[in-house]
Amino acid sequence: MMTETRKFDAQVDKLLHLVIHSLYSNKEIFLRELISNASDACDKLRYLSQTDESVLENDPDPWIKVLLDKDAKTITIQDNGIGMNQDELINNLGTIANSGTQKFLDQISKDEKNSSNLIGQFGVGFYSCFMVASKVSVLSRKAKEERAFCWSSDGKGEYSVSEAMNDVPRGTKIILHLDEHEEFLDLFRIKQIIKLYSDHILVPIFVGRTEDAHEPIQINSSCAIWSKSKAEITQKQYTEFYRSIANASDEPWVVMHNKNEGNETDFTNLLFIPSTRPHALFHPDRKRCVKLCIKRVFIADDNVDLIPHYLRFLYGVVDAQDLPLNISREWLQQNKAIHTINQTITRKVLFELKRRKNDEDYLIFWNNFGAVLKEGLCEPASDHQLILDTCLFYSAIQQKPITLAQYTQELGEGGVIYYLVGPDLEQLQNSPQIEKLIKHNKDVLLLTDPVDDFWTNIVFKYGEYELQPANAKGLKVGADDAKENSDTRDEGVLNEFKKILSSHVSEVRFSDKLVSSPACLVTEEGRMSSRMHRLLAEQRGGALPLEKILEINANHKLIERVGQLMDGKKANAKNKTKDNAELKESLIWLVFDQACLLDGELPRNTASFVKRMNQMLEML
Repeated sequence: MMTETRKFDAQVDKLLHLVIHSLYSNKEIFLRELISNASDACDKLRYLSQTDESVLENDPDPWIKVLLDKDAKTITIQDNGIGMNQDELINNLGTIANSGTQKFLDQISKDEKNSSNLIGQFGVGFYSCFMVASKVSVLSRKAKEERAFCWSSDGKGEYSVSEAMNDVPRGTKIILHLDEHEEFLDLFRIKQIIKLYSDHILVPIFVGRTEDAHEPIQINSSCAIWSKSKAEITQKQYTEFYRSIANASDEPWVVMHNKNEGNETDFTNLLFIPSTRPHALFHPDRKRCVKLCIKRVFIADDNVDLIPHYLRFLYGVVDAQDLPLNISREWLQQNKAIHTINQTITRKVLFELKRRKNDEDYLIFWNNFGAVLKEGLCEPASDHQLILDTCLFYSAIQQKPITLAQYTQELGEGGVIYYLVGPDLEQLQNSPQIEKLIKHNKDVLLLTDPVDDFWTNIVFKYGEYELQPANAKGLKVGADDAKENSDTRDEGVLNEFKKILSSHVSEVRFSDKLVSSPACLVTEEGRMSSRMHRLLAEQRGGALPLEKILEINANHKLIERVGQLMDGKKANAKNKTKDNAELKESLIWLVFDQACLLDGELPRNTASFVKRMNQMLEML
């Protein structure tokens, strides 16, 4: 086969330019990334061998070798994993079909200092080798295939692919040609890097020089750290293992290392909660990052329900002792023992969070992962009460995040927990919906995450306490105030609002909860919130009908002015020529448009809104 030269995919070309010219800090991470890829290739082969031993080709024991050649100025990273054929070399190294690549490019431009963390998280670690290499050659033969292929590039827009003529062992060999950065040809330096980043890789990593007569020696401990007792492991070792599996540079916020013995299965878990939020946490393709091992043999890290999706911020390993090694992914999905592991881990994590919720640094965790954790409140099978026990919500009165336990301390038996959902904290704090509740010292929890629109339509109680939206229709606050307000209510004004707004609202009523605002929009009990309605409308690509209820404040001067205009009183001396009926209608529309704006919606007709507002300003 002749050598075929191709241009890089546009995104790869952009990525390579960024890697070569911008990522100056921490160049040593290239070795971490290439060893991680080699380990993955060995894991894939080992998994396939459970159902097809022939893929091992009389070379059953996995290994990774790192060989230095000072004379040739090359570093070679070789593995005997699954290998790649021609199409896979082109698809994996020449193009990127992963939608996360553009997100990586966008993110790295904002956060160059954290580049070593980002490049691993977004799955583009191979290209880090161009930080140190002027040319990269990749020689690979896929398991059970006879032909081998060579991929080569200098990272400057093109790469070549050709068939290898000599006998090539199964696996992949990556050769880095170093014109500069000769410090990475130092054997001691390479050993240090591998011990720092890759010591816990289960595949043995051998290091040596090509010119030495001695065989390369194993550098990593190749030990399943989770199989040791807690007393044998230092915090530093936990941190190093966490960083190696999470491609992270932060410290773990929580380490959970447990041995679990039960009737259905025995397993060990080593789980980490990060102290910083992974950048792809809310990406639709985000995978859960807890690996399944059986008797220390890696089985899978995707499509296995070891943890629920709302705990996807966890990293770690689950090692089961009594599951068969030769199992299919379909069997794993339906296995009762996996379901038991899921339930056990979920409860352990939630109880650990509940135990820590009063710690000073819990707010850091909550700001990073609270919105993800609340997704569990949307799942029918999850323990809603236990999840609520871990949650923090912003208190309108205390003006800080509090727990539901703190909220209910002041409530009597069968009290009500009030909440309001909206796009941002400032808007909710100034919402007319909570004016009278605050006046009567009734706290309101202000919820601003998009997921809050959904779970509040599913979960209606916390223990014995009812969860009630502050913008619900007919909310009664302060019986004496309601009686006092009834004496000032003009049914004629109410009917005038109904007549003019009949095609835009389902009902107009006097409010018992407004203090300083003229009006607000409320929803029927059991109906979706306005924001949820907008979210669903955006997803469906069009407007959905939503019945609005307008509540008006009988004691507000604007509402009283509507009544005066109905009685024939002029607005002021400047407007003797202005028709009362026109002014009255404009004022009613302005009150309604204000209520819409406070509810997060634009007026139906912005031009008319501006015109009416200008008319009112002219009256000043």
